[in-house]
Amino acid sequence: MDSAMSVRKPAVRAKSAHAAGAKTNGIRRINLALQGGGAHGAFTWGVIDRLLDEPDIEFEGLSGTSAGAVNAVVLAHGLMEGGRIGGQAALEDFWRRSSRGGSVWSPVNALPQGVIPGMEFLSAATYAAFDTMTRTFSPYEFNPFDVNPLHDLLSESVDFDAMHQHCDTKLFISATNVRSGRVRVFETPEVSADVVMASACLPFLFKAVEIDGDHYWDGGYVGNPALFPFFYNCESRDVMIVHINPMERDEVPKTAPDILNRINEISFNSSLLDEMRAINFVTRLIEQDWLKDEYKNRLRHILVHSVRADEALLDLPVSSKFDVRWSFLTDLRDRGRLEADRWLEANRDALGKKSTVDLESQYLGLPGPRRKDGSQTRDAPALAESGSD
Repeated sequence: MDSAMSVRKPAVRAKSAHAAGAKTNGIRRINLALQGGGAHGAFTWGVIDRLLDEPDIEFEGLSGTSAGAVNAVVLAHGLMEGGRIGGQAALEDFWRRSSRGGSVWSPVNALPQGVIPGMEFLSAATYAAFDTMTRTFSPYEFNPFDVNPLHDLLSESVDFDAMHQHCDTKLFISATNVRSGRVRVFETPEVSADVVMASACLPFLFKAVEIDGDHYWDGGYVGNPALFPFFYNCESRDVMIVHINPMERDEVPKTAPDILNRINEISFNSSLLDEMRAINFVTRLIEQDWLKDEYKNRLRHILVHSVRADEALLDLPVSSKFDVRWSFLTDLRDRGRLEADRWLEANRDALGKKSTVDLESQYLGLPGPRRKDGSQTRDAPALAESGSD
């Protein structure tokens, strides 16, 4: 059955009267929320790789879905084995293995793009045929033996038993319960190769993954990624969301694949927007002094940050989510490093102090929050005490 984590609401009980986790001995501890997106998860790899270059930034909690879950688990294992250098090495090793193994089955990698003129078109046609097949037949028909190379890749890259005993990083991996439609969040002692596969199980491609008698699909449908586990389980106030799916697009999609892709983007962002709406609601209660004094000392300010891939990945077609050529993956990594570098240059001093995201304007499509004098503010959002679990 689903854990209690799956039904908790996105509110938080403060662990102490003062805000926790801002800075300890010069170390800024943050929580990372990692979205899914197939091969585009290599962009997230780049963001993480750049953050690991910073000796004063550490990760307390990692929440991930689909490719974000993969990055989270591999990162946690690498940190456990060898610190920040170990984390960087583990991620590079995993993505290199993914490229080698994925070249066998990827619908867009069978041809040497960029070498022979016209190969890009043929690869796109190969992807279109593959996409049509997955819309016509279920994975129970075209993949009866449930072949999924991810399981072997994870088993080779991550020592799950050791993580259960020695991993200091708090993991929160989201999957969608097929029966109930609710999110289940698996924590570090529960995480396994099957759990990560469940989080990354696209129902058009793979059979639902069975865990403890329940069946699961990709977690992106109900938590991409889930933020509320941080509020219950982590000391750090800083939550950095690494986006893969664009929040907005300037043009209306016209082709069938582009339409379906945009539907998936909207669907996979909806749960995140719900959490942002809840955070923003409580923030407004605080800013407008609607709460009694006896409740204010129970509030804990959550500092929200984001690294978004809207511009960095705008030029990529839908089919590129299946492209695992090493040259492409490292290009995505470099794009991620660049975006993280830009974020650090502009915002690193805000860690532990204030939010760098305006929830209303950037996530809810509303005018930004205002101070009592009417001026704009980007002050930190806050979450109220849950009262009882």
